[in-house]
Amino acid sequence: MIQDLDQDEPRLVTETGLAARVAAIAEPVAEDLGFRLVRVTISGREGCTVQIMAERPDGTFTVDDCEKLSRALSPALDVEDPVKGAYNLEVSSPGIDRPLVRASDFERWAGHEAKVEMAVAVEGRKRFRGHVRGIEGGAVALILPSGSEPPVAILLIEDMSEARLVLTDALVEDSLRAGKAREKNAPENGAENGKA
Repeated sequence: MIQDLDQDEPRLVTETGLAARVAAIAEPVAEDLGFRLVRVTISGREGCTVQIMAERPDGTFTVDDCEKLSRALSPALDVEDPVKGAYNLEVSSPGIDRPLVRASDFERWAGHEAKVEMAVAVEGRKRFRGHVRGIEGGAVALILPSGSEPPVAILLIEDMSEARLVLTDALVEDSLRAGKAREKNAPENGAENGKA
């Protein structure tokens, strides 16, 4: 079963520019509702879309949670008006191949494959792919594919520009197993569906 995460744990992989301004507005709104902001992205394809990913402290996020956060964010974004012109607001869960933005994300998903892009090169590289071993003193230990030198990359979280899980059969199986455990342990009043 997924354990509750620290509601106040800071995001270590954060946005820049306009997305950072939107995140500064969205994060306190999400926290007031008991959610944790995961990531904000802004894309300009077919009109501007502001995508906000969030989760509950237990790592879940229901459709009802998306609606609740969207309703709370819309007026806050309208008042602050960080995005000039019309835009679409999209609120979602982080998804199965989620971004890893907090130290606890790397601990929680240890053993799973991740892709990491660094803002600062490590041993001449900016892109890494391997299995998360965990956190070691503010850095992520990533086990690289067989034959890689060195076999383990130690990557400072503060120097990451992006990190996310890779969709694999093992990740899908673990996610399904966690979902079944939540259903089995959930109260029968519908709280697991965001209706409590």
